[in-house]
Amino acid sequence: MKKIYLILLCFMLIFPSVTTFAAEQNVEEIVKDTANYIYESVPNPQVGSIGGEWAVMGLARSGADIPNEYFEKYYQTAEKHIKDCGGVLHDKKYTEYSRVILALTAIGKNPKDVAGYNLLVPLEDYERTIWQGVNGAVFALIALDSGSYISQSIVREKYVNYILDNQNTDGGWSLSGDVSDTDVTAMSLQALSKYQDNEEVKAATEKALSLMSKSQDENGGFSSEGIQNSETCAQMIVALCELGISLDDPRFVKNSNTILDGMLTYYEKGKGFKHTLDSTSNQMATEQCFYALVALKRFNEGKNSLYSMSDAILIPETENKNEGLFDKNPDVKKIDIVSHDKTFYDIKGHENQTAIEGLAKRNIINGKTDNSFEPNSTMTRAEFATITVRALGLPLKVNYTFTDVTENDWFYSYVNTAYSYGIVNGVSDAEFDPSGTITREEAAVMVARAAKLCGMNTDIEALEARDILSGFLDYVKASDWAVDSLAFCYDNVILPNDVMEIKPKETVTRAEIAQTLYNMLVLSNLIQE
Repeated sequence: MKKIYLILLCFMLIFPSVTTFAAEQNVEEIVKDTANYIYESVPNPQVGSIGGEWAVMGLARSGADIPNEYFEKYYQTAEKHIKDCGGVLHDKKYTEYSRVILALTAIGKNPKDVAGYNLLVPLEDYERTIWQGVNGAVFALIALDSGSYISQSIVREKYVNYILDNQNTDGGWSLSGDVSDTDVTAMSLQALSKYQDNEEVKAATEKALSLMSKSQDENGGFSSEGIQNSETCAQMIVALCELGISLDDPRFVKNSNTILDGMLTYYEKGKGFKHTLDSTSNQMATEQCFYALVALKRFNEGKNSLYSMSDAILIPETENKNEGLFDKNPDVKKIDIVSHDKTFYDIKGHENQTAIEGLAKRNIINGKTDNSFEPNSTMTRAEFATITVRALGLPLKVNYTFTDVTENDWFYSYVNTAYSYGIVNGVSDAEFDPSGTITREEAAVMVARAAKLCGMNTDIEALEARDILSGFLDYVKASDWAVDSLAFCYDNVILPNDVMEIKPKETVTRAEIAQTLYNMLVLSNLIQE
């Protein structure tokens, strides 16, 4: 019996977990499933900690079949965001810079020049970066090491020393105080992983690994602040992979379960990962667990680690850069300037002068005469259809649709084109009412439809729409069919959101239409002044 027991013990040491073997065999399958889930749930990645850089980085490093346009779309979004904020991502939270640097590096973009700004420069400011404590130093170090940005070697040493100086006596780290947190400890291990030739760093690492081994539960998972969760498992998997340590290391196998076994208990096929076992799918948990799986996949395949991005994919420059958004209808085209000095005597000093001139010098909009625009006059439905079709560069359609729009009318092809692309509707199945005027809410609906053709995401939930419009005194006067479009236009500042009232039923002026359409074209990257 004793001999059998010893044989079994040896077998367990050599093959610690049948579950582990099965789990690791499924890593590739789960990576593909989760990549698809993230790609579908984050169609337009933004600059942000959820639905942003972590999703982009994970997908870029995963080897999943993701179109290059997806990453270029993120880059254009980041470029615009950085330009709009003057290169200042946050006054105090410098992890914002680190996170964006990691995503840009992962897709082969240069963080030293994004819209003319060098995102590495803020991380040179040691004092500002450590305002966030260990978290700031950790991610600054990870970001600087991701692309071997060697010009930062001096400040890099400062961050290493800062992390070492803030290690608690039990071997872990925390955001504040002397009670170590498993999440922060795992992240600190990631940051120190590339400095193991430093004896002080190596000693600190071993002490932290010992603490994390003791903190691991019998299911292979971890708790943070007393709550069992998936994200701590994810961060520790990344830490071990960055350190070159197998998940089968005896220190991290409990009751025959590895950290991977623990993390996969939160996985739901087709839905990503949960934060806690008694919760539902969570986007933050999904993105962190996904890039942890990517780190493990790369480790198993002998590739560069997750954060060693010298092998990053290179997203080629695309033909439609600065020619519109990637999700735009292929028929939408950028309209070039044809007359730089086009203006009208009656718009000098007008609040909408730039917009009117911007459209006029592209032959998108005309004046009432060669010299006058009449900014405060109303605009007909036929005129609106015409300028919108011109603004989007749509090919003209000549199909007969409305009884009151005939081939002899100058606006015939424009009205039919706008109708064909779903920008305008008739007032009935047979009539368009080309001479009718347009209310503010009607204009918002038509511009929102045009924006969708231009590639903008115009979808807004009903509650979100009401929340956006509730800041206006008369929002309840808006028609139900116009609420979503009004909310979209105000939320994206296509319509000016610094006014007190919407006045949805009032007739819109030519100047207001020009400004609204101009704002939409700028946001759609179809106008760059």
